[in-house]
Amino acid sequence: MGNADTKLRFRKAVIQLTTKTQPVEATDDAFWDQFWADTSTTVQDVFTLVPAAEIRAVREESPSNLATLCYKAMERLVQAAASGCSSEKERRIVLNCTRLLTRILPYIFEDADWRGFFWSTVPGAGRAGRLEEDGDDEDARPLAESLLLAIADLLFCPDFTVQTHKRSSPDTAEDIRSIDSCEYIWEAGVGFAHSPAPNYSHDLNRTELLKLLLTCFSEAMYLPPSSESKNLNPWVSFFCSTENRHALPLFTSLLNVVCAYDPVGYGIPYNHLLFADSREQLVDQAVQILIVTLEQEVGSAARAAFQALDTSASADEEQEPAGPDNLFVNYLSRIHREEDLGFILKGLARLLNNPLVQTYLPRSTKKIQFHQELLILFWKFCDFNKKFLFFVLKSSDVLDILVPILFYLNDARADQSRVGLMHIAVFILLLLSGERNFGVRLNKPYTLRVPMDIPVFTGTHADLLIVIFHKIITGGHQRLQPLFDCLLTVIVNISPYLKSLSMVAANKLLHLLEAFSTPWFLFSSSQNHQLVFFLLEVFNNIIQYQFDGNSNLVYTIIRKRNVFHQLANLPSDMASIQKAQQQQQQKRRKKSGISRTNSTENESMAGSRPAVPAEPGTLKTSLEATPGIDKITEKSQVSVDGTLVAVPHSDSPQADSSAVAGASDTESNSERDPEVYQTESEAARSRLSSVSSSAAAAWSANPDWVLSWKAKLPLQTIMRLLQVLVPQVEKICIDKGLTDESEILKFLQHGTLVGLLPVPHPILIRKYQANTGTAMWFRTYMWGVIYLRNVDPPVWYDTDIRLFEIQRI
Repeated sequence: MGNADTKLRFRKAVIQLTTKTQPVEATDDAFWDQFWADTSTTVQDVFTLVPAAEIRAVREESPSNLATLCYKAMERLVQAAASGCSSEKERRIVLNCTRLLTRILPYIFEDADWRGFFWSTVPGAGRAGRLEEDGDDEDARPLAESLLLAIADLLFCPDFTVQTHKRSSPDTAEDIRSIDSCEYIWEAGVGFAHSPAPNYSHDLNRTELLKLLLTCFSEAMYLPPSSESKNLNPWVSFFCSTENRHALPLFTSLLNVVCAYDPVGYGIPYNHLLFADSREQLVDQAVQILIVTLEQEVGSAARAAFQALDTSASADEEQEPAGPDNLFVNYLSRIHREEDLGFILKGLARLLNNPLVQTYLPRSTKKIQFHQELLILFWKFCDFNKKFLFFVLKSSDVLDILVPILFYLNDARADQSRVGLMHIAVFILLLLSGERNFGVRLNKPYTLRVPMDIPVFTGTHADLLIVIFHKIITGGHQRLQPLFDCLLTVIVNISPYLKSLSMVAANKLLHLLEAFSTPWFLFSSSQNHQLVFFLLEVFNNIIQYQFDGNSNLVYTIIRKRNVFHQLANLPSDMASIQKAQQQQQQKRRKKSGISRTNSTENESMAGSRPAVPAEPGTLKTSLEATPGIDKITEKSQVSVDGTLVAVPHSDSPQADSSAVAGASDTESNSERDPEVYQTESEAARSRLSSVSSSAAAAWSANPDWVLSWKAKLPLQTIMRLLQVLVPQVEKICIDKGLTDESEILKFLQHGTLVGLLPVPHPILIRKYQANTGTAMWFRTYMWGVIYLRNVDPPVWYDTDIRLFEIQRI
């Protein structure tokens, strides 16, 4: 009954606040204490008992009362942070104020007139709750800064959020102002060896404070997307500045809590159904705080990463470059000890692989839900800390990251609500593929049997990657078209290092070329021929640099030689172009796409389930358009000594893909013909963006355009291979009466083309290049993930979000 009474009192206080027409004085403590002093409401209670309509009504009709409520709640947090939360009553007040501010803040952010409220000072507020020695400067501190500093202090409050190091008694309570929070880091790992005993209530208290912190940072959701790279979040900028004395221990605590988390524990079946896991909620909030705080201007982040790389590990702190203003980015870019890098990589790999864990008992192990946040965190680590990137690629451990990424790509390919997940996964692979070591590591045999609905094959991790990329292109949905260039760029980047492709992977590559080189597809968009250029580059790289082990691919090229001859003899006269386009219309009517492969390897792995579309009514958030492949990559040539030399930007046929940048994800942003990979309904096809449809209408194939790129098709190496090997293979077949391909493969394995092929071309690698377009995409995607994942309580639901649109599938 007591709990019901406190809820009733709390609700009465809310009603009083909404019905009062006159401002309530800030000094009327008896009135304001009703909201936090005597209540024991959960965060769910607060969201139920303080309806959105009433918050908006107070905001419009009694703005001074809402301002005072926010100020008084914040004042109690500042007082508690100063006193150290020594009593149970004080701790309850802190939690109640935290929950109330988490509920109210989004409604302050959504109103442009209120947005400056937290960055103002309160006139005549005096020093209530502030330290006496702070002087006038503290009085002038904006509310936002006081709130952030109070939260930071409370996150290292003995007996509330961390274990005390002293015997607990009121006389010996630790002074929160004098403690060194570096001794109170939450978990062992980077820079901290001691692992504190688990404490359920500390984890829950940290989680509530982190949720409020995330709500403070979420002001970014209420501003329209802007390509201004300098448009940094002021809440994040202050919190991650030198003003926050807890920046280092908090960054380390968040990182260690995430990377040390093991959802499976001792592996007791169904343990997650028997016991509540407070650590999972904390890890969930911690990883979201990390990805939001690791925000940096495009140029300065890259500089920080390379500065940290150039600094010798033995150099003194004073000699190191200053690095970025954001201390979280600064600390991340400086992590360099092997054991620290290994701890981070192992932790991220363990969590990313968690949904792939197979057991004999259905649903007996806990499955985490924050894999999208982990992918963003992994991306930021690779982007801001080049030592970490090189450490990842130094051993086969990178495959522990690759396999789950490919699993997520395959699983999400049919689900339009997960198109953002597809993009981040492909961006990570694009980043990794720019390094030689990634291609080399892919030659390791793939022996795991993660259940995916892909053909059964025996081969390497490179085969797995190619098979899944083929599945995405031929069996994905329309909004994945902008990713085709990226997918093929990854294959181009790794191709010079692939020692032996399986027959399944070789067939998939040839099948893509067959589909992309049909006249009606090439003539249907100004961009489609680039896909052919990419695939020819893949074949040339393998033939020139890895011919010896790739008899399967050579055999497939010989078997499908007609594709190359037809490409070399592609008609370019106007009559042929029009005829091909008429065939395209007929194909549309017949609803035939290239997804109907005539490949024989259609048997999927045991235990796999097909990728399924999103359930009707699933919420998704819109995304910014991603820049074209030439905007997000920089061409580099591999020199004789293995170093990369930047290639100046040229107007090659592949270099104009930025024209397909398109519109936002609320529309389909590609000119490419959807029929190439999947038959779409007329309704879906009509959702072409005004940008791309108007561009497509203005463009049409003509003989000059076809000749401009046809002359540059890199077919010489393949034609020479066919010229040499086809007569030899035909002769063997006739002489020995062969009908079995294994004998031909044996002959090709021992064959050589040394001295017969053109001079090997230099290896060209397209490395990922950060820019404002991708930075804006990441910000939109990150906040969209956070919005959709925070549903209990629904912090931002039904508020006026402007960074993205919320849509139903």
